[in-house]
Amino acid sequence: MKAYIQLFNFKQKVDYKTEVLSGLTVALALIPEAVAFSLIAGLSPLIGLYAAFVMGFVTSILGGRPGMISGATGAVAVVIASLVKSHGQEYVFATVILAGILQMTAGLLRLGKFIRLVPQSVMYGFVNGLAIVIFMAQLAQFKTTDGTGVEHWLTGDKLYLMLGLVLLTMLIIWGLPKITKAFPASLAAIIVVSSIVIGVGIDTKTVGDIASVKGGFPPFHLPDVPFDLEMLKVIFPYALVVAGVGLIESLLTLNLIDEITSTRGRGNKESIAQGLANMTSGFFFGMGGCAMIGQSLINISSGARARLSGIVASVMLLVFIMFGAELIERLPMAALTGVMVMVSIGTFEWASLRTFGKMPLHDVLVIAVVALVTVFLHNLALAVLIGVIIAALVFAWENAKRIRARKYTDDDGIKHYEIFGPLFFGSVSAFSEKFDVQQDPAEVIIDFRESRVADMSGIEALNKITERYHKAGKKIHLRHLSADCRKLLKDAEDIIDVNIIEDPAYIVATDKV
Repeated sequence: MKAYIQLFNFKQKVDYKTEVLSGLTVALALIPEAVAFSLIAGLSPLIGLYAAFVMGFVTSILGGRPGMISGATGAVAVVIASLVKSHGQEYVFATVILAGILQMTAGLLRLGKFIRLVPQSVMYGFVNGLAIVIFMAQLAQFKTTDGTGVEHWLTGDKLYLMLGLVLLTMLIIWGLPKITKAFPASLAAIIVVSSIVIGVGIDTKTVGDIASVKGGFPPFHLPDVPFDLEMLKVIFPYALVVAGVGLIESLLTLNLIDEITSTRGRGNKESIAQGLANMTSGFFFGMGGCAMIGQSLINISSGARARLSGIVASVMLLVFIMFGAELIERLPMAALTGVMVMVSIGTFEWASLRTFGKMPLHDVLVIAVVALVTVFLHNLALAVLIGVIIAALVFAWENAKRIRARKYTDDDGIKHYEIFGPLFFGSVSAFSEKFDVQQDPAEVIIDFRESRVADMSGIEALNKITERYHKAGKKIHLRHLSADCRKLLKDAEDIIDVNIIEDPAYIVATDKV
């Protein structure tokens, strides 16, 4: 329990100025994202903003990855959009609470460790697809809506003005770190561009043109839904998807930040924190959410490494909602768009393109499929699941071809089969073809020193081969089997020649994550 109670690492060296400034930058970047995602879900902008505050605050204090930012996300918004249309926002609050309970359960059952099994090719596809999605989402800022509600691309001076301000923002973010790293480049870019727009009085799209961000402290609220089985039947499928999408996106973001910072987060602790944050969000007029890769990368690239930056970001977001709405609504969208475009450029794994000709074809396929599913379906959980399935099938096929046997007969007339490669569902056919039961001598030894029986298909194959030798009136020994395989084999005491010292013990995954 100590790991869950110990919230802050006081031995960690914290750069307070960097943490506070990074948190302020993230708070500004959270506003248009939260507003946009709430509108995608068909909810009030304040519901998205409240979710961003609650998710960010709770996970920053209790989460397993300091520096990671959580809030309202598009992945969750897409899932709950149909529920909003069919049953209204109260059912969304109930769904988010149930999703939080499911996520906490997953964390307590230590299921977060399995995210470590996601292949690198899937990670590449995930971040590349997400970078494209982040970039494409910014294109909406280059459109305008006419009186009939039809969207059109900006043209003429308005287009050139928008492009100029976005490029100026990007130039500052790119160039300032080359001069000094004393001040976060993203925040500097927002301040400079906003000062130019407000000071000169340039007519361009602002945060206030999207929606008002003015509100009070999020009130405690019990979802106004009937607490019966019918209600549970409605919300449970949505809650299950929200919980799954949220955990997958959060844990993949955790993995990405681990790689960037060369440290290791704790998946199970993050799962519990995400669940508690979603539960709290549902009770305080929030739409729920998960880790936000874009804002997390802004935070990490600004130099933040501790929990303080996330706490500052969420608290400042609430301050903006309650007291600074008028100022925040005057910020030009061009500045925030430039920040997010630079985030998308930084998110994309450009190194993966250079390795296309060097890595196996199936890894290239996985990267492409995961990226395309992410871009066109905006379903990160489905994209990762498809990528993992393809990678697993390729792995099974490749390993199925690698099982082989070295055969020889010793001076006592005993035939030995030394098995190399894993014995599992994909390789049982090739394994069975290695043996010549009728022509073999009266005694046979099958040695698994260089092999591993991986599943029930492999164990059943061993049962069948022992039965074949038994029916032929011949004696067979199975050596160097692991303990779990010996326990599962039928009539083990009769057919296994056990070598306790040399028999291996296998550990696939641990709960210490």
